[in-house]
Order: sequence, then C-alpha cells, then structure tokens
Amino acid sequence: MTQELLTANHAAATAAVMAGRANRTARGFGSGVYPITPQSESIELLSQLDIEKGTVVRVESEHSAMAVCIGCSMAGARSYTASSSNGLAYMVENVYAAALARLPIVMMAVNRTLGPPWNIWADHGDTLMLRDTGWLQLYCEDNQEVFDSIVAAFRLAEDRRIMLPVMVNLDAFVLSHTLMQIDLPDQQTVDAFLPTLDLPHRLSDKPRVIGQLDLPHDAEVHRQQMADAMARVPEVYGEVQDAFEASFGRRLADPVVPYRMEDAEVVLVSMGTIASTAREAVDVARSRGIRAGALRVRMFRPLPVALFGKLLGDAKRVAIVDRDISPGLGGVLWSELSAAAGSRALVQGYMMGLGGGDIRPSHLEGLIDDIMGREGAGEPSIVEVS
Repeated sequence: MTQELLTANHAAATAAVMAGRANRTARGFGSGVYPITPQSESIELLSQLDIEKGTVVRVESEHSAMAVCIGCSMAGARSYTASSSNGLAYMVENVYAAALARLPIVMMAVNRTLGPPWNIWADHGDTLMLRDTGWLQLYCEDNQEVFDSIVAAFRLAEDRRIMLPVMVNLDAFVLSHTLMQIDLPDQQTVDAFLPTLDLPHRLSDKPRVIGQLDLPHDAEVHRQQMADAMARVPEVYGEVQDAFEASFGRRLADPVVPYRMEDAEVVLVSMGTIASTAREAVDVARSRGIRAGALRVRMFRPLPVALFGKLLGDAKRVAIVDRDISPGLGGVLWSELSAAAGSRALVQGYMMGLGGGDIRPSHLEGLIDDIMGREGAGEPSIVEVS
C-alpha cells in the first residue's frame, strides 16, 4: 500500500488500469474513450498507462466510446470508460444498450451541468437523466471513494447474480480536479480481490444473435430479469463490502450513510460532496441545541428506500437537498425519497448549487432554520447560494 496525491480523475483512471490488469490472464481489457471537460484528464491518463492485454481506443464521439465498450465486453473483456454532461446525453442510446445486453461495463461520470447555455460546473442532472437505463449508480464524496468504488464496481457488476453496468459519479472540479491523498494498493492485492471475468453470454465460436427483435412478452421477461438483478444488488453489495474490507483494510460506504442520527429530529439528506458540508452544518446545529442529523445517499440505483426509511428513525423534519432540477416537479432525489419518510415527518425539498454554485455550511444551516420554522411542507424551492 502506498499513498499518493491524486485528483479524482487520476484516481479513477488508476483504478480502471489496475482492474484491467487484473483480467490479463482471461480476456483482458478494452475501453473506448472520448474527452469532455471535466473528465478529459482521466482518459488522457488511461491512454498513457500500459495495460497488459489491454486496448484503449480513441474514437470520434461518446456514442462510439460506449459502442467500443459494448463490443469489448461482449467479447468477454473487462471494459471501462468515462464521460460527463452532454457527452452522456450523446451516449444515451448505447448506455441503454449496454444495460439491456447485461454487460458489466463500469463508467466514471463527472457530474456537470447540461447545456446550452454552456456550463462546466457540478450538477447531478446529467447522471440522474440516466436513472432508468438499468445502470447501478454510486455517488462519491471524496477521491479515495472514487478509487475504491471503481475497483469494487467491477466485482459488483461482474457477479453473475447482477450482470449490470455500474456508473461511478463524482462532482465536477470539487473532486475531479482537486488533489487528495489516497491509499493505493499494489497490483497483487487488486488481482486477488477481482476474479477474472467469465462473461456467461460472451461471443464465442457458438453462434449467437445480438440486438434481435424482442416480441412484447420477451421484452417483459427481460425487463423483469433486470429488475430482479437490481433487487439482488444490496445483498451482493454487502458481500463486496466484506471482501473489499478483507483485502484492503477499509470498508466501502453503506448505500445510505448516517451521521449523528441516533436522536435526530431534523435531518439533512444529500448526495455527493454536499454530504461533507452537511455534516459541518449538523455539528453547528447541535452546538445550538438542535438535534440535527444527516443522511448521505451513496447508492441511487437501486434506490435503498427501506434502509433510508429505517435510518430516518423518529425524525420529524427532513430537508432533502438536490443538486439538480426536474422542471415542473422539483428535485429528483426529493421526488424519489419523500414518500419513504411517510406521513410521520415534514419533508421539504430544496434545490441548491445548480450549475455549480458553491454550497457552504452556512447555506445548509439556513435550511435547518427554514424547516424548523415551517408548519407544513411547501413546494420544492431553489435556494440561491451565490
């Protein structure tokens, strides 16, 4: 184990390379890549590093990047790519295709505002638009979690009970370009943690039909199989957590991460880097005599609704903070989790940091004051932070 200062972009590329090398005794590694700010430096590093029995293909678009990954994965290779924002939007047809073909591809997505008008800063709307594609989604809080999540994502995706792709998401610039000290394992440890990929439906000498016409009943069966695989994710993720801890000496974060929730009456709910700011706001609120707590949603797909409801406990007021907006509805995280709190709590949706605005502890302290003063929930509101 060594320690290095790495941006999240470089941490992601390093993790992908080590995972690719771990499959060198099987069918190797394949990646299609295309640059887009703010993930470009990640695939630049990926293209520079040597991967035994591996190929990185530089293509002309994000759509083609995922197409290369689909081809590599169908051939039985371990496959990875990275994208962001409008690149994900251009890729979306093949994002669906990868999941529908049950291919265990891993993609790092740097959360960036969709344009035009053009904006290169953090917003979760780009990956949330892909929430129905059949990809697992994990949201990261720091650079160490980015590295760990990508290594673990391959084991999770390639488990025969799952066989679905995984998207590892991180906030633009807040993580992608920020240097943090992270622990890097040696290649032998990664090799031992990641079994070689043996894709059960890979292309071989046995004739197979890919992309055929699905009749209505066949489509129903296939969608049910995907839903069943998603339902198995929490159990398999728990096994991956145990194996990861045994191999690397640290544990992957739970699907929902609680902070000071033991007696919390008011709770801040968030994803990504907002969570670390929320903890500071909770500490300040506690010092003022307010029994505050926080929940970080680490896994968005599948959405851990039951765990979220359990961790809420007896909280009476729940502020759900979205770094996204679904026009005409409100925040996506709020819309999906508000029902889980049930009628027992006042649940209020807030949208903050849209387009990359800097969310500070004082902003979240203001949300706590706002929800404490409410007699009932109102429509989700945009809170300006600049």
